[in-house]
Amino acid sequence: MNALSEPIRRVITQNDVNGKSFILEDSLVSNVKVVAERPGYRVSNIWRTTESPASISAPDSVHEHVGVLPPKNGNVIRVIDYPPEPQDADELKRQQDATFRSLYPDAGHDLKSNEHPGMHITETVDYAVVLSGEMTAILENEETILKAGDILIQRGTNHAWANRSGHAARILFVLLDGKY
Repeated sequence: MNALSEPIRRVITQNDVNGKSFILEDSLVSNVKVVAERPGYRVSNIWRTTESPASISAPDSVHEHVGVLPPKNGNVIRVIDYPPEPQDADELKRQQDATFRSLYPDAGHDLKSNEHPGMHITETVDYAVVLSGEMTAILENEETILKAGDILIQRGTNHAWANRSGHAARILFVLLDGKY
């Protein structure tokens, strides 16, 4: 299987009434979102918290999650599968616009003509871990290629992601609510 077809397994632990740990859930992630205009792009929201410090016994609320941002004072963990980026600039813009319109209307997606059409900004601290493949992290003044095992800490900066490798890529993101 390649990164774009492999489902994500979520295992959740808990303590029983006697304080002994056990596995509460072991299943495939069911909160998966796709964009029809961007074949192969898949967002799997895995867990979220709604406060900090996080309540250890809080119920699962990830199915209530909408948008890119974590809840105020909370966080969200997700895995995104990225297909290779189209080489046609108009098609790239169409796909990016559809993604932000349908999945991320809360992201600051206000472009200048010379920017990558996926540029956006969020008031968050993000941990991005490349699980497989290769991705280019694009900032306003520079960009860098990240490979499997690399970790980027994104701190409220205007940025975009581009998969220019010709192969599928998968990134795990943890977004923490932040402030400037």
